[in-house]
Amino acid sequence: MKINYFKYNMYISRLKTLCIFLVFNFGTSIIAQEANKEKQKVLKESKEFLSEANYEMENDNFSLAEAAYREAIATNPEEDTGKYNLGTAYYDKEMNDVAMSRFKQAAAVADTKSDKHKVFHNLGNTFMNEKLYKEAVESYKNALRNNPKDEETRYNYALAKELLEEQEKNGGGDDNKENQENQEDKQEEEKKENQDNENNKKDKEDGDQKNEQNKGEEEQDKKEGNENEDKGKPEEPKDKKQQQQPTEPGKLSPQQVKNLLEAMNNEEKKVQEKINAKKQKGTKVKPEKDW
Repeated sequence: MKINYFKYNMYISRLKTLCIFLVFNFGTSIIAQEANKEKQKVLKESKEFLSEANYEMENDNFSLAEAAYREAIATNPEEDTGKYNLGTAYYDKEMNDVAMSRFKQAAAVADTKSDKHKVFHNLGNTFMNEKLYKEAVESYKNALRNNPKDEETRYNYALAKELLEEQEKNGGGDDNKENQENQEDKQEEEKKENQDNENNKKDKEDGDQKNEQNKGEEEQDKKEGNENEDKGKPEEPKDKKQQQQPTEPGKLSPQQVKNLLEAMNNEEKKVQEKINAKKQKGTKVKPEKDW
């Protein structure tokens, strides 16, 4: 039986190609599954932070809500809900500059017409508060592109156009530019102030640590000085300590009683010696006979 090596080689080549294709598809499928799992995990964590933030806002805990919104944004930066909600929270607190910044971020990632409409509408409101009417007109226009039927947006758009025309007639273009520059300067000052606060906080921590260290060294030196002072001070004699012990009024100490008895004994001894001396002197001596 003859073998057609050309057909055989073609068969083997096709088989190898099929195997490579199957392995590639299998590997791609696994990678896609892992990526999908990771995405679902991120979405779940982000929703949990958003739920927590919304709960804290309902209970007037602004600082806790702000922190939770920031966690949601950090967990899923491509999602616009956290940025929009945080911008709305800032807007309600009349923190117009940071609200504007968050609405701009939300507008950059919003992917539905409904979300884009809400973001651009509120962004226009922040521009209106800063008298940036040109930017406000553009924001309201973008909002209407995504929802032409919203009457409130249409009213705000017409008002912004009217104010912009008055501003331009009165030569307010420079004022508009000045307001924008002032806003940028304000943001730069806030950034610098935050940095200074961080530096001051760090300096304070370093100073407190140094003071604690110096305090510990001073206490150690004081302790060592007291030990050296105790070592250099001679111990008083026991007799002296006993003599220095206070006694009760009218009562003699044991040492005083001992000294008094010794003095009395000495006096009696002297008296007895005098008496004995007198006796010896007064005795008559019988003369011996001179034979």
